[in-house]
This record gives sequence, structure tokens and C-alpha cells, in this order.
Amino acid sequence: MTAAAAAVEILKREGVTQAFGVPGAAINPFYRELKNVGGVGHTLARHVEGASHMAEGYTRAKAGNIGVCIGTSGPAGTDMITGLYSAIADSIPILCITGQAPVSKLHKEDFQAVDIATIAKPVTKAATTVLEAAQVPGVFQQAFHLMRSGRPGPVLIDLPIDVQLTEIEFDPETYEPLPVYKPQATRAQAAKALSFLLESERPLIVAGGGIINADATDLLVEFAELTGIPVISTLMGWGTIPDDHELAAGMVGVQTAHRYGNATFLESDFVLGIGNRWANRHTGYNLEAYTKGRKFVHVDIEPTQLGKIFAPDYGIASDAKAALELFVEIAKELKAAGTLPDFSAWAASAQERKATLQRRTHFENIPMKPQRVYEEMNRAFGPETRYVTTIGLSQIAAAQFLHVYKPRHWINCGQAGPLGWTIPAAIGAATADPETPVVALSGDYDFQFMIEELAVAAQHKVPYVHVLVNNAYLGLIRQAQGGLGINFEVNLEFENINTPGIGVYGVDHVKVAEGLGVKAIRVTDPDKLGEALEQAKKLAVEHQVPVVVEAILERITNIAMSKTVDMSDVTEFEELATEPGHAPTAIKALAV
Repeated sequence: MTAAAAAVEILKREGVTQAFGVPGAAINPFYRELKNVGGVGHTLARHVEGASHMAEGYTRAKAGNIGVCIGTSGPAGTDMITGLYSAIADSIPILCITGQAPVSKLHKEDFQAVDIATIAKPVTKAATTVLEAAQVPGVFQQAFHLMRSGRPGPVLIDLPIDVQLTEIEFDPETYEPLPVYKPQATRAQAAKALSFLLESERPLIVAGGGIINADATDLLVEFAELTGIPVISTLMGWGTIPDDHELAAGMVGVQTAHRYGNATFLESDFVLGIGNRWANRHTGYNLEAYTKGRKFVHVDIEPTQLGKIFAPDYGIASDAKAALELFVEIAKELKAAGTLPDFSAWAASAQERKATLQRRTHFENIPMKPQRVYEEMNRAFGPETRYVTTIGLSQIAAAQFLHVYKPRHWINCGQAGPLGWTIPAAIGAATADPETPVVALSGDYDFQFMIEELAVAAQHKVPYVHVLVNNAYLGLIRQAQGGLGINFEVNLEFENINTPGIGVYGVDHVKVAEGLGVKAIRVTDPDKLGEALEQAKKLAVEHQVPVVVEAILERITNIAMSKTVDMSDVTEFEELATEPGHAPTAIKALAV
């Protein structure tokens, strides 16, 4: 068979059933084998970067998935670099396959011939241009081994067109994936880690995205319940424990954080971090404020993460699931022996903060305040909802106000944060798990970056609800510029001569969305927003396409965050909740 056919056969035997991509001359032989061999579905993207983010959403939505994105030579590969960066930053395995000029032309500046493997190396676990057709099976086998072993991440394989077409000997029936390597904590290491717990009075667990990657959230909850320790989720670990669990203590940080989460963290004396990387939006830049007065144990699958941000008191290189299995085992023994401390008063204090330190969401203003949008989303979308979003004030406010109850129900590009990510990632997530309702969330600029991908969802019948908060501003950048005393090149407003009714809000997202084949509803009155969200859910089911709900916001709202990038110094720009009616959809009713 051809090397390209062998590659498709390996995809199938490694568990791949779906790919996202854009064909082109240099990758057409691979596409021929996708058709002839069969067994791998394909979604045609409108932009190759979109295909890479679809692959990310596909991986993130379901344990064990590896999203595949495919493009031709030259600009297709460079377009997908952002997706590879996004994936490696968040430890997400995706496979990027690119076409390439013939091997004999690689040094001759051939049309659309670029050294994509060298370009991609810093943002992948491996990037290879295959020069010998007989190596194709081994390169693909190694790619899946690397993506799944240790800290997960993406791989790029570049296939010259003549390599794809070359006939090789390959027996797919005897192909076997390589064993996956994951470091395992030892019993002695786990016991030492928990010795810090026994010496503490106010311990916390910081639950990171590595727990979700390891499919170990049940173990995390079991360990927390056995020990009675409150859990702080990171942004990537949101969903490791349900938000309404009595041990869920909120999120910590300088932006995507709760008032009660930060307050509880600052009262703690011991922190057990599992599968997290102490990202700066969590710790802030003032590491003294974050670390002073408390001891740290850090568990991470990647040894070089230990001590990267600050030196823990003890570090363990281990897969989160392997470590948690030991933590649960030892905690059960300690409990049976009666030597496990009683942390119930400490846990109760965390819940007391959760019931008192809240932000206000209920505002009647027209144009709307964004806080009201999240309040209505909480009413309209239940615990089964999977949220997808990327960056901006919309994402920061979402993390402060929305509720997540299950792992992989908060799909967020945490570190890279590329604008335009949301629409294709939502398509990938909805393709991976059509039974779970998907709700995407964008600000107006994120929405406009890759808006063409809505047509992909219309073509392929991928329904979801897309909440679009529109203030015709680069809101987060405007807020950040405030510290520099400027408001420069961040305003998007203009009077659209074709839609004068929307005033200075410029782009008519409803018309554009409808032109791309999806449904759209514009809302200007906060009291009508809940009704629009319910209508959107029905329209998505009826027509099997995305439904955009655009909420017209007041032009300027500052969302709570730290001006000094210090998690102990967060500025609250809006009035806080002082009576239950101010935050009616908060996890706990406001205690006054």
C-alpha cells in the first residue's frame, strides 16, 4: 500500500475516528487514502487554523480523544502553528498532518515549500518531515506514543507528496500501539506528601487540569471527602469537583477568581497542588503574597515543572491518577486508625466565605451590564452544559459568575488565549460529544476573528448555542491600558450604514451569522435575555445549527481583577452583593 494509506490505517488503529482539515495539492494523496481506506470521518474547515482549534476542542471534550488536523504545504502548516501552541500550552494532544513539496525540491524554494518541522518544534513534543516512505508507520506510531506519554501534547508530521505516494510494505492487522509511559508516585512519596497534611490546620487542595487529563476527578473528590479538605480548582481544573459540592472552595487568582476563593486561600497554611503548573493568572506575580505562611507539595506528571515557578517544600513527579490512588489508600488507613485530623471547622469557614463574599450580578441597566448575562446563563443552562470560551473580559467574567459541575464541561484555552478560538473549538467539542449541550461564549472581537467557521457548523449540522456579548470594544485591552493612562486603538464602534438601528455597535452580527447559515437573535433588554436563551436552545435542536444570542452591553464595564497582578490585591470595580437579590444565581444564597 502507499505510505499515505498506511498512515490512515494507523490512525484507525490508534483510535482516531474523526479529523478536521482543508485539502490541497500537496496533501491530496493523503486525502485520497482517507476516502479509499475509510473509517476516519472528516470535517472540512473554512480556515486551517480553525481546523487546528477544532481538533483541540475534540480532544478536550472527551477522555482518550486525540484530535487530528490536516492541511497542505506552506501556509496551511503555518496557519496551524497557533493551534499547536494552544495545545502544548494546555497539555492537549493533537496530531497535525501537513503536506509538503517533493523531497528533491525541499532545498529549492519550491512553491509553498516551507520548513514547517523547524517552525513547529518549539510548540510540539515532536515535529518531523518524513524523508523516507518506509519510516511513515514508525513516525506515526511514535507520534501517538509521545502524545499520550508523560505530559500530553501535540505532534506535527510533515509528509512530502512523493513520500505519500510511495508504495511500502505494511501489515495493519498486526499493528499495535506502543505502551504509554507515565511516571508513578511511590507509596513512600505519597506518605511523605500527606505527612505535611497531618501537620497542618488549614489545608487546601489545588486541583489542576492534569487531574482532568488523567481522568481522575472521581479520585480527587473521594480524597477530598475522606480528608475533609476544601478544593480550589484552577481555570484548567474547573470541573474536577462540582461547584455546589460542600468542599468546593472556588477559584484563586488575579482575574478568573472568586472573592471567597482568594480569601480562603490566604487563610490556608498548607497547599497540595495536583496536576497544576502555578500559572501566573492563578498565583499572580507577587509570589511572596501567594506563598508566604504556607507550605506546598506539588504533584505533576512533568518533572521539570517541579520548582519552575517556585520551590515547593516537596515535589513528586507522577501522573495525577497514580498519585491520587495512593493518597486515597493512605487517607483510608489514617482514617481507620483515627489519626486523620478533623478539618470540618476549616471547611465550614470556606463555605461561610462562599456565602458572604459574592459579586453582584443582578442589574437592570439598558444597555446591559455583562454580569446580568451570566446570571441569565446560569438560569437557562443546567449542570449538563459544556461551556467553551477563550480569552477576554467575557471569559474572565464567565469564570467569576458561571457554574461548572463536571470535568471537561469548561473547555477553555487557558495559556495561549488566541482570539477566534471559541467557534472552532466549540465545533470540535460538539462533534466529539453530540449528546452534551454546548454553549460557547465570545466577546465581539473573538467572535469576528474566525466567524467563517460558523458555516462549517451549518454545513455539517453541528448545533450549539453561542452567547455573544457585544460592547464594540477590545474590553480587556482597554481595561489594561487604563494603568498606562491611554485608551488607544481599542474601540470598534462605527455607525453601520446598512443597520442604523444598532447605533455605534458597528458590525451586524445577526446578518453575518444568518449569511453563514446559522440562526441569530439580538437582545437589548436584560429582561428579555432569558427568553432568548430558551428560544436559542429550541432553534438549535430544530434546525441542527448554531444559534447566536447577541447581548448588547454597555460600552464600558470594568471586571474585577488585580491592577498589580497580585492575587491578594484584587480591585472590585462594581458594587458588591449585599442582599440575596443581588446575586440570585450564586451557588450559595448570600448570607447577610
